[in-house]
Amino acid sequence: MGSNEIYTIGREFGSLGKQVGQDLAKRLGIKFYDKELLQKAAKESGLCEEIFESHDEKPTNSFLYSLVMDTYTGGSYSTAPFLDMPLNHKVFLAQFDAIKKLAGEGPCVMVGRCADYALADCKDCFSVFVHADFDWRINRIAAKYNKTPKEARDIITKTDKSRASYYNYYTNKKWGSAKSYNLCIDSSKYGIDNTVKAIVESIKIFDSTKASR
Repeated sequence: MGSNEIYTIGREFGSLGKQVGQDLAKRLGIKFYDKELLQKAAKESGLCEEIFESHDEKPTNSFLYSLVMDTYTGGSYSTAPFLDMPLNHKVFLAQFDAIKKLAGEGPCVMVGRCADYALADCKDCFSVFVHADFDWRINRIAAKYNKTPKEARDIITKTDKSRASYYNYYTNKKWGSAKSYNLCIDSSKYGIDNTVKAIVESIKIFDSTKASR
């Protein structure tokens, strides 16, 4: 594996994408970031962490984002463009900056929060989307949270819709589309261990073809 590579994990709810990310980081011997992204973003921006929790990967209905982005300078939390924008945009941009800073500190695995988009200019970034069979996810979520199949279905549908709206809005790409990632993989077919193994093998191929790109 490369010495400065960053791996991002997008995931359907209930697909065990977070665990895949954790196991991948452990196997590669590098850092893993999930909620830690929120903590760093909150610390750097001055906004309280509870605000980041409540807005985490939530969609927005505002049309001001494209306007303020033209005048926003990364990390400038005291300037007018940042102070004047809607709260959900402040949260996104603070996370955006945190992702870039953490990636600059060394190899790591990052889950969610449009990390693949934030690191689009990083030639060493390898992006993965973990998905799984819908009925498999329903059964897993129902068992994990002691929910009925209908309740589990509603939770999954709502969470996936929220993540998709958030990702699609801020990245201008399509959440879950193969074109948006280096690799898409079905964890319900492979299982956790084999999903991680498949990602590692794909990374090796990715690394070996860099010279020819």
